[in-house]
Amino acid sequence: MDKNYREYRTGQGVPEKGEYICQSGEKAKLNEDENFPACPVSGDETTWKKDDH
Repeated sequence: MDKNYREYRTGQGVPEKGEYICQSGEKAKLNEDENFPACPVSGDETTWKKDDH
């Protein structure tokens, strides 16, 4: 499976430095070995996808 389409949940470790988009469409720049944060809009757990655009 192509890792660019993989979803990551709040609290999981960031596998690769880059920009990620949450379910609400908000972008965040994250570094490798950080953890995925809660949704910047709702503050709830969310899923994140890598933004390669």
